[in-house]
Amino acid sequence: MATGGNAIRGTRVGAGPMGEQDHGFHAERISISYWDALGNETVRHFAAGIPEEEIPDVIDSPHSGLPAGRDKANPPALAKTEPYKTHLAYVKERRTEEEADALLEDALKQLRDRRGQD
Repeated sequence: MATGGNAIRGTRVGAGPMGEQDHGFHAERISISYWDALGNETVRHFAAGIPEEEIPDVIDSPHSGLPAGRDKANPPALAKTEPYKTHLAYVKERRTEEEADALLEDALKQLRDRRGQD
């Protein structure tokens, strides 16, 4: 069996001749650079006619996950996130120690009453 290459392997159906430069219309666009706190640059492309207010001032950097802004000298700082709180932590914020003791005592009394204990 002879080994040979497949001429259409890796091409799209209807792609046209290889190296064809006039394949579709390319709209005019502008390139905006964003920098994160580590100095990573990310370039985003937007349509040339887009209003300035629709271009975001801050994006998430795909390199670091940090926020990236358009001012290279002053990149945005990472917003401080609240640590994860458990349900108990939220309950402790809403109740004083005295209220918690009273609720616990009431719940224990109801449990003892149901079980017939004193």
